Amino acid sequence: MAEVRLEGISKRYGDFFAVRNFTLTVPDGEFLVLLGPSGCGKTTTLRMIAGFVEPSTGSIRLGNADITSLPPWRRNAGLVFQNYALFPHLTVDQNVAFGLEMRKVPKGEVAPRVAEALRLVRLGHLGDRLPRQLSGGQQQRVALARALVFRPDVLLLDEPLSNLDAKLRQEVRVEIRELQRKLGLTAIMVTHDQEEALTMADRLVVMSEGEVKQAGTQRELYEKPSDRFVAGFVGRSTFLDGKIDGGRFISDGGLSIECPNETAIRGAATLALRPERVSVTREPTPGGSNSFAGEVEFVSYLGALLDIHVRVNETERIVAQVPNRDGVFAPAVGEKVRVGWAPGAASVFAGVEAPRTP
Repeated sequence: MAEVRLEGISKRYGDFFAVRNFTLTVPDGEFLVLLGPSGCGKTTTLRMIAGFVEPSTGSIRLGNADITSLPPWRRNAGLVFQNYALFPHLTVDQNVAFGLEMRKVPKGEVAPRVAEALRLVRLGHLGDRLPRQLSGGQQQRVALARALVFRPDVLLLDEPLSNLDAKLRQEVRVEIRELQRKLGLTAIMVTHDQEEALTMADRLVVMSEGEVKQAGTQRELYEKPSDRFVAGFVGRSTFLDGKIDGGRFISDGGLSIECPNETAIRGAATLALRPERVSVTREPTPGGSNSFAGEVEFVSYLGALLDIHVRVNETERIVAQVPNRDGVFAPAVGEKVRVGWAPGAASVFAGVEAPRTP
């Protein structure tokens, strides 16, 4: 296990920067997730750490060693690929042993280390199977065992769960996280799935267009997003464009919204509002200044939750999310309601940013 330090790394292809000036330290034992849409540079960053892509500028350190120019096989990094990359003609044991053989580990050590790695991922009984005889989740765990067998300083995971169905994805991500904690591994994972990122990471890095937009804990990014992109990518938000005037946010549709924590902003602004912080009632919320009449346009049934879309004027709609249980007001489509929220519940960003599709 070791600290990973990226110092001003960039990857340039002609005039295009896939990654630009990325600087970050991943402490020993941390599980870091690089999160962002396709093409944001997260996989390129991971592959630079692994040694499959050479940085145009900057340096990469693993522990006390500068590994920027080292080939992949000389970096003590275990990589789990999105498609598992198992050899179809080799058994599970042989797939896991492959990396040890390439590193010329003495033959007497190979079998015990393969057995140990498969025991960690609970596949010790399937060593003689071929990949085609395994389920998707079992293949993923073989790929993980192959990355762990040579006891890496850092574990790199490139969209490791994207080929699994939803239920299996939930199970395997818990297994990976528990194993990482048990072994005390430094781990860096790439994903575009925010639920995966929120449930697995010690810390998140949100990327867009090759740059870091914000880094921090799940709570920091969710509660205090740095801009509209982060607010839209980590969790969900209703966005209203408008301006700050006299300490209030005036939306383009004419809503006058109290937001006392944002009085330093002047002029054009964007307001972001998390749906679970919006209440839906038949009457105005007692003591709340941000209460607006509207009509329910759409109700989305999510099992334990309901999304209620309320039209508040000709151009603007507020989305509320409420628990689906007895005693909670759940209006029907077409019903007249009030939506409201506390003054500090929304985030406001200076300027009106053009939305980018995650």
